[in-house]
Amino acid sequence: MITVLMPAYNAERYIAQAIESVLAQTYTNFEFVIINDGSTDNTGAIINNYKDERIVVVNQPNLGVAAALNAGLKYATAPYICRFDADDVCYPDRLEKQIRFLQENPDYILVGSDVDYILENDDFLFNFKCIAHSHEEILKKLYFYCPFVHPAVMYKKESILQAGGYPDNAHNFEDYLLWTKLAGLGKLCNLPEPLIKYRLNSTSVTIDEKWRGRRFRYLKRKAVKRGSITTAESDELLAIIKNQNVRKIRQSAYHALCGKKFLTDNYQPQTSRSHFWEAIKIYPQRLDNYLLYTISYLPEKLIAWMHKLSPNRL
Repeated sequence: MITVLMPAYNAERYIAQAIESVLAQTYTNFEFVIINDGSTDNTGAIINNYKDERIVVVNQPNLGVAAALNAGLKYATAPYICRFDADDVCYPDRLEKQIRFLQENPDYILVGSDVDYILENDDFLFNFKCIAHSHEEILKKLYFYCPFVHPAVMYKKESILQAGGYPDNAHNFEDYLLWTKLAGLGKLCNLPEPLIKYRLNSTSVTIDEKWRGRRFRYLKRKAVKRGSITTAESDELLAIIKNQNVRKIRQSAYHALCGKKFLTDNYQPQTSRSHFWEAIKIYPQRLDNYLLYTISYLPEKLIAWMHKLSPNRL
């Protein structure tokens, strides 16, 4: 009934934990399609250590997340697709709860969930509650914020194919652009409970978009509102990403984001300062980290008020 679809690129550090969390699901009627997207580390060897007959491995050159997912959709034989990433962890009843919801509510084509954010070392960071849970709430906010955590969704395969699959030129937001196309094909929702552990890590291609700059956010917002992206916009977005795809920027962005979450979502000011300081040491040119480090000394209530007043500033 379910195809668990997981792309993997140089995920040797986390992929065993991810695979084992899928194989340990209480719901067992699934196939597990893993797209090895041209990994150059030990990702392929680790995958091959698992002999479970439900695992289907597809090896391809490195083509990126969208192309890997579209390839996986071609291999998927089940009517429901469970998305998952190679650095995350499924809770044991994830598949059972999501398939039950979709089968009991046939007018829904996609269901996501809240998630628990974790650090690179598996430590808990904070519980993330989606910006919207009901279909009506999601439609109201869809064009302002992405309403779903991508590796936490399950959807009907036929609906994704009807929407044209993942756009391979919407760099770093191929999922968000796809959700806008799904909105007219059926109902969408998020379950109000965490079903996966979502890992922040410094090797991910996805970083805090505040680090991408205003131009990146403007082009993304323009494409989302339009429901499509031009070649020129795609090329410009890719150039921005490539220019920032250096180790020190990814690592500094990781620590800065952890610092913000330890300050605003899981109030631990001393821990947040250690992350801000690490971000500053790695990439001292980023001035907002100095400001956030200073803010971390303010009282908790004042920080919470500032965050609520202007959440995009923290």
